[in-house]
Amino acid sequence: MKIRLGVLFGGRSVEHEISIISAVQAIHSLDPDKYDVVPVYITKDNQFYTGSQIANIEAYRDIPKLLRQSQRVIPVRDGNQIALVRYPVRTFRPVAGYIDVALPVVHGTNVEDGTLQGYLKMLNLPFAGCDVTSSAVGMDKAVMKSVLKDHGIPVLDCCLLTGRAFAENEQNVLQTVETKFAFPVIVKPVNLGSSVGISVARNREQLRESLDTAFTYAPRVLVEPAIQNLREINCAVLGNLYQAEASECEEPLNGRDILSYEDKYMSGGKNSKNASGGSKGMASLTRRIPAGISPERREEIRTLAVKAFQILNCNGVARIDFMIDGDTGKVYLNEINTIPGSLSFYLWEPLGISYPELLDRIIQLALERKREDEDIVYSFDTNVLSGVNLGGAKGAKGK
Repeated sequence: MKIRLGVLFGGRSVEHEISIISAVQAIHSLDPDKYDVVPVYITKDNQFYTGSQIANIEAYRDIPKLLRQSQRVIPVRDGNQIALVRYPVRTFRPVAGYIDVALPVVHGTNVEDGTLQGYLKMLNLPFAGCDVTSSAVGMDKAVMKSVLKDHGIPVLDCCLLTGRAFAENEQNVLQTVETKFAFPVIVKPVNLGSSVGISVARNREQLRESLDTAFTYAPRVLVEPAIQNLREINCAVLGNLYQAEASECEEPLNGRDILSYEDKYMSGGKNSKNASGGSKGMASLTRRIPAGISPERREEIRTLAVKAFQILNCNGVARIDFMIDGDTGKVYLNEINTIPGSLSFYLWEPLGISYPELLDRIIQLALERKREDEDIVYSFDTNVLSGVNLGGAKGAKGK
């Protein structure tokens, strides 16, 4: 019997469009003999839609038209499955489909950060990828740094700033950064990905502009020293807390200090993969695979990647991005992407793991976690309510 797999994507995030690309890639790579795929698009105001055109990348050229052709639904628990109930509710054929397992292919705040994962957990729907806690920690760069630093993972020092402090006393915030770090510095929103809102500041005026930009995307911002002679190396990890393995390493190639949104998703590099039309997502980035590093360096990064993955109790597939300081030779963990663009399938192909196989393993890990979760006790039988007397509804207000 085939698994009814709900592929969820979109959502209220600045990475909304990238999520669509990643999800369509995944949908077209799933084995139709194993899965009945139910694509579920989440709009920017968090409405759920499904329909025959939801997995068609070309349809997203005109989203209002796509939504008119599709069915808005509400996920509702129905026994051991989730029913996608038509909204507005209809008396005739009220259910548009059913889901046994969810595959979230979402990026950014309000979806990848534990928000969607918490909703799926409330529904008691098994889902692939990181759980609520690891998703939230992985998205918040400040919290992630603190946790990894406590476990001996090398991370760059940083300065955490708030938008309120910047608005109230701009000069004091600028002075705080200049006291802590020499220019140039990297300014980044604390909880975004895809290089949105990230920039390099080489002096005070650029720092002010960078903070202005970053604070439009997040209430908290990180400032880090910029590595002058920088090499970026990325590595994905597949598994769970008990067993995990590292992918091949890649080296993104660009001529700037940091990879921009355009570098990552609109470059159309020669190593592109087909995304069934439209942008090719992270697979379009010009990159060197394997990365041009020594076997010893490769093993160091792959080992650190697995260690970080398991420290954060990740699940499924995640991509971990590293920085090498070319002047000192030191390696630093930059960030973790708990649901990476294109699910980093291109990093597993050199190791003989195809995209369909990668998706199979991610889904099996979700089912394994569900079985483990069923052994945990979440209720405690007690008669404590039988003896409660709050003095009635009116008396309760005065108690």
